[in-house]
Amino acid sequence: MSQINIKVLPESKANILILSAVGKLTDEDYKNVFIPRLESIIREYGKARLLLDMGDKFHGWEAEALWDDARFGFTHRNDFEKMGVIGAPKWFEWGLKIAASIIGGEIKNFHSNEREQAFHWINE
Repeated sequence: MSQINIKVLPESKANILILSAVGKLTDEDYKNVFIPRLESIIREYGKARLLLDMGDKFHGWEAEALWDDARFGFTHRNDFEKMGVIGAPKWFEWGLKIAASIIGGEIKNFHSNEREQAFHWINE
């Protein structure tokens, strides 16, 4: 089993899932952490609030993980109340624009120096 590159942060609570990502996200990250946690939140609360802190050590997705992300997002496009990203690289901004046209909830991008604002926003 490879290293898990996604971690649930302790600020997660109720329908709020806050994750930290490092390296390249893998299929295992999605199947072992991301998808089970979000599905549990959606079952219990109906809608999820997701905040992903990419930081400066995030290097994207492996192909299978990218497919996992797209498939989950499309299947659950109406199950998000809010979705935010902290420290997304410039190349990722186009993905957020595409997601905004598909996902029913509010989507917001925060610069890496806006971590506190992002945590406040996801909790509003």
